[in-house]
This record gives sequence, structure tokens and C-alpha cells, in this order.
Amino acid sequence: MEERTELQEALLDSLQRVVDKEIAPIAQQMDEEEKFPVHLIKVFGEMGLMQARVPEEYGGPGLDLTTTCMAKELVARVSMTGAQLINQNTISFVLPLLHFGTDEQRKKWLPLVANGGVVSSVAITEPHAGSDVGAMKTSAVRDGDHYVVNGQKCFITMAPLADYITLFAKTGDVGKRGVDNISCFIVDMKSAGITLGGSEKMMGQRGTPHADIFFDNVRVPVENRMGEEGRGFISCMHILDLNRPTVAASAVGVAQGAFDIAVAYAKERKAFGRAIGEFQGLQFMLADMHIQIEAARALLYKCTRAIDAGQHTRLTEMASMVKCFCTDTAMKVTTDAVQILGGHGYIRGNHVERMMRDAKVLQIYEGTNQIQRMVIARRALGFR
Repeated sequence: MEERTELQEALLDSLQRVVDKEIAPIAQQMDEEEKFPVHLIKVFGEMGLMQARVPEEYGGPGLDLTTTCMAKELVARVSMTGAQLINQNTISFVLPLLHFGTDEQRKKWLPLVANGGVVSSVAITEPHAGSDVGAMKTSAVRDGDHYVVNGQKCFITMAPLADYITLFAKTGDVGKRGVDNISCFIVDMKSAGITLGGSEKMMGQRGTPHADIFFDNVRVPVENRMGEEGRGFISCMHILDLNRPTVAASAVGVAQGAFDIAVAYAKERKAFGRAIGEFQGLQFMLADMHIQIEAARALLYKCTRAIDAGQHTRLTEMASMVKCFCTDTAMKVTTDAVQILGGHGYIRGNHVERMMRDAKVLQIYEGTNQIQRMVIARRALGFR
């Protein structure tokens, strides 16, 4: 178990009580009904977890990345849908403002996020632009003191509940393919010309709301652009590097949750006159699961502590490693948990069946694991 400070212990103890009371009883219901418990926004907002990374000077709790990941891991052991709210506003609002926003933008927006009631999303992905960010077609054309946005984003997590989004769109020569003409904007979801599309039926994380977003001549003030025009891709990649450990935290959490269920089942389930946990073949499976989880957790918190200490020399490489290894571990462990539970594990409504479906998307979003391996290999080879 990773070392914890007194602050972390107190926070996690309080969070565990919330998980036991508010999330565990409805974890399966969220999946089956494909409905998000909106009241959790207020619960986590009051705990400071929606706005975890907002610095104290702006009214936030100022939690470091390590503490944030510990909280996300804890919730994900029971529900990845619930864990989605931990740090929700960080990648979509807080980190872009802290790293690329102006003083005026930070003073305007961060106190708003710090109150815990604001929900934001990040809008990057398009129907034909996932890993290939440069292929995006959504455009933002300068018109006086505004930009006029047209296009479509898809698979945008929390979009139906979002008050604001951080939008990445083509500026300047908007028809040019590539990444040197992408800019970043804060967009109010109440703006005229924004409509939401229907939600696709997902394999996992069914309780997490998501939607396509359509932009039809949406006017965005110039002062809502974060960073220089055309520098949005660099901003995006840096923010993703800083946030990928939180995806890994969800992965470690769901893996631990599935492992705990598998261990309990192996102790109770009888076959051939004894508990199935007494059979060596199954013991080896559990041993491998345990090893993989502990290795993933060690890598995760090595990465978060380096980031918290400002050691960013290997940030891109380490972020890719931790995201790739931890999410692959989650997929392997949850799949093995289903195997250990046998027919019971394959039944809809069983926790490990849900966890296995939830784990799959972690290998896909915020950069597929194939992309992460490319990044890791290029760094090892000295390519940039």
C-alpha cells in the first residue's frame, strides 16, 4: 500500500464513507439504467473533489495529483462511473487555465470552478479525428472580437451536464491538415448555435453521460481563447500528459475492485468438496492478478509524485507508460476475475461483468494504448 499523509488518510476515510453510502448501493443500477446520479455532483463538489486541482489562492482545495489519484482509485474500486466525477473539471478547465491561461482568465474562471457546482468537459474528438488530432475539421474563424465556430465533436464525456467546455478547433487556415493551426477556447454551453446529439449505446461506463456536440455559427469571445492562436495542439498534449495518471488511477481502482471480488468468491465457492481457492491453477491466476495490480499502483504513484515535485523531464514518457500499463492491467485483471467466477461472472448484473466492460474503454480514450506504445518507443529510441 502506498504511503499516505494525514491529510490523505482523512480525505480517503471520508470518501470511503461516501462511497459506501452513496455509490456502492447504486453501482449496478447506474449501469443497468444508463443513468447518471446527478446528486453526486453536489456531493463531490462539497468535498472539493470535482475541483480537486484548483489552487487555494482561487478558492479551491489545491490537492496534488497523488492525492487526487488516490481518491479516484478508491471510488473506481466500486464504480468507474462514480469515479468520473473525481477531478472531472481538471483536464477540461483547471489545467488549461493554470498552464496556458492569462491571469485575467484564471481570476475569472477558477473561482467559478472552485465552488464545486460547475461541470465542464473537454471537446477534442471528432467522427474522423480521434488519435489523429490534426484531422479535426471543427473551425473557429476570427470575426472581429469573436470567433465563429462550426463543426462537430463526438463521444464528449459529461457533455449533457456540462456548463462549459474546453474546445479545440482549427483557426487561421482552417482547411489545412495538421496540428499547427489548432487553438483552444472556453465555450459556454448555453451559447446560441450549440446543440447536443444523441448518446451512442456503449459497451461499458453506461452510467456516464456523453453526447455529440454540434456547432452552428457559435460566437466565442476572443478573450475566451486560451494560449496563442495555433498553439492549441501543444497545449492539448501537455495537458493530456498531466492528466493521464488519473486514467491510470481509475484502472488500478477497477482492477483492485475486481480482484477483491474474485478473492472473496474463491474462498466461498466449493467444487469437488473444497473451496476453489485451494486449487493451484486458480491460485496462480490470483497471484498474477495481485502482482500486476501492485506493479501498476507502484508505477502510478511514482509518476504522480514526480509530477507533484515538478520533475517533468520524462513527463510524456512516464505518462504514456503509466496510462498504458495500468489500463492493460485493468483489462487483464477484470477478464480473469470473470473467469474465476465462471458462469456467475458472465451474468449481467454481476459486478465483475460490469467492471470488465468498464475497463475496456480505459485502453482507448485519452490516447489509445497503441499510441502510448509509439510514444514510449520513440522516446527510448531518442526520436521526438
